[in-house]
Amino acid sequence: MEHQLSVARTARYQQLGELSAHTQRVWFVAHGYGQLAAYFVRHFAHLVAADPQLVVVAPEGLSRFYLNGTGGRVGATWMTKEDRLAEIDDYVAYLNQLAARILPQAAPEAAITVLGFSQGAATVSRWLARANFRPARLILWAGAFPPDMDFTVASRLLEQLPVTLVCGTDDEFIKEEDLRKQQEFLRRLGVAPKLVRFSGTHTLDRETLTKLAE
Repeated sequence: MEHQLSVARTARYQQLGELSAHTQRVWFVAHGYGQLAAYFVRHFAHLVAADPQLVVVAPEGLSRFYLNGTGGRVGATWMTKEDRLAEIDDYVAYLNQLAARILPQAAPEAAITVLGFSQGAATVSRWLARANFRPARLILWAGAFPPDMDFTVASRLLEQLPVTLVCGTDDEFIKEEDLRKQQEFLRRLGVAPKLVRFSGTHTLDRETLTKLAE
């Protein structure tokens, strides 16, 4: 017979920029499957260098694994299909605790952007449904809003929340039909998402990030 036991564990995150009462913009950015926050956050370094009032926070998935075999490079994941509901509860609790640490250090009126890349898109969407703050916008980059979220909860979360979809023109994981279906799905939830395309594959794009930060 299976049992569950809640335990404390250590989570880690990366931060670019110094938090202070002068921090006017906070970005929470969630990596994709098999990535680590330390490498993922580097894509945002030029934004912080150009804006001293911006802080970027990149949490890391709680589960890490070897990407090939039993050694070498390591990646992280937010969840798998195994005991998925418990894993979702765990990362939502972690992200809420992280936000509770970060946000009081910024200006009270700081605008919060939440960006999820690939697997991180569904991750941040599920998180925001149970978060204690409301972001200024949600960016789903090369990923989708989770279709299994309760319709009422999803509608309430997305009400008057600007949503931007970003996808490379040559993304090897997302077909044009997938992108169209995601737009239609969000419209059924009452959202008119902004679509941003760039010439590239399943990755972050520096120029596009710069435009989104303006």
